[in-house]
Amino acid sequence: MLFNSVDFAIFLPIVFIGYWFVTKRSLSLQNILIVCASYLFYGWWDYRFLALIALSTLVDFIVARQLQKETVRNRRKALLFVSLFFNLGMLAFFKYFNFFIESWVDAWQLFGIEMQTSTLKIILPVGISFYTFQTLSYTIDVYRKKIAPTHSLLQFAAFVSFFPQLVAGPIERASHLLPQFQTKRVFNSEFAISGFYLIIWGLFKKVVVADNCAYFVNQIFDGAGNYSSMELFIGAVLFAFQIYGDFSGYSDIAIGVSRLFGFDLKTNFSFPYFSRDIAEFWRRWHISLSTWFRDYLYIPLGGSRGTTWQNVRNVFIVFLVSGFWHGANWTFIVWGGIHAILFLPLLLLKSNRKHITSTKINLQQLPMLVLTFVFVTFAWIFFRADSVEIAYTFIKEILRFNGSSVVLFYKSSKMVLFSAIIVLSIVILLLFEFLAIQKNKKEVTLNVYTAIGIAILICFMGVFKNPSEFIYFQF
Repeated sequence: MLFNSVDFAIFLPIVFIGYWFVTKRSLSLQNILIVCASYLFYGWWDYRFLALIALSTLVDFIVARQLQKETVRNRRKALLFVSLFFNLGMLAFFKYFNFFIESWVDAWQLFGIEMQTSTLKIILPVGISFYTFQTLSYTIDVYRKKIAPTHSLLQFAAFVSFFPQLVAGPIERASHLLPQFQTKRVFNSEFAISGFYLIIWGLFKKVVVADNCAYFVNQIFDGAGNYSSMELFIGAVLFAFQIYGDFSGYSDIAIGVSRLFGFDLKTNFSFPYFSRDIAEFWRRWHISLSTWFRDYLYIPLGGSRGTTWQNVRNVFIVFLVSGFWHGANWTFIVWGGIHAILFLPLLLLKSNRKHITSTKINLQQLPMLVLTFVFVTFAWIFFRADSVEIAYTFIKEILRFNGSSVVLFYKSSKMVLFSAIIVLSIVILLLFEFLAIQKNKKEVTLNVYTAIGIAILICFMGVFKNPSEFIYFQF
């Protein structure tokens, strides 16, 4: 079920009414309603994969309970291994099985050996990368004795399947979200209104910014050989705003919907295109994933401790694994490697934490913002392209400077209209975020008048015909 669909527009009010008017006197009934609504929300796409969520929930619930009882170190490690093997094994099978088979065949072809093999037509379950990481963090934290396991399967099931953030995050930690299922929720009108404003802002990012950008992005990336260097570069820039509007829009809607039900989710994006270097970009982009890798991979590897070589190794491991998490394609691994290379000078010069506290932007920092955005945009080309070869050709054609024509954007009245909408929507997006960051805000906050104005723009400028899935559904 898509946030930008009629189905969800009907689903949400029904669940909201049932939650606050029918089950509000019973915490258990509210949690039961959340689980049922979440399974309906996910099953709307493909009910067969509900078994995976249920099985993941059951395995990690039992493992965590046993970890609390077990005191022998080796047995505790064995229990943790069960959780890791099940979750990562499930993820590897559904997401990477065909990739490994095809890569094996390609490797032999380098030696002139043709191998006849066939791969399974495996359907990738929506959101599997997100909810497996969420349950994994729970069992790892229980193993580390950072949190105590819950004794309520219902509460844990609600935590795992919570529908606003089930399929594309934010990836929540049990220490933050699980206790919210254990305490009575009281309706807070101000909190709910702030959530409603976030939903409006998230929809603006998705249906106005992202989906309008997609109109040109798809044409340019599907036929790169037909366009000038300038058109290719603009296409890359538009994809940068498409993926940001799409993914951060989903996160805003997820956080906003959660607030309607009295839940607080952590911020997942903090104006990443106002970053002054790559390190700051990753503190602002997909925060729930970057902090997950920091806490459960980077720090256990040794973090910034140890020799310079070990620090470099740890950075490359984290970025390459992060790229591989995004998809079973070498393009994502190269994308992760590019970010590791861009991060490396900051690490070696010990300036990777230079902008960790300072948030306000001034004109003197504009070149740094632009340079960081250009680096990120060129890396996005690998993220969007179907293959490494296509991405390489795309970039090579940009750097050839074989023309400054932008005919694509004005060759018809329809193209001119879309171009104007895109420019206006991006200007609005950046303006609101610039004002927010200057006020040290973590998110764009609206008032009733600006919310009405944004809603009007959504109605007149949004893409609603055949609503598109969110990009991160494929991860």
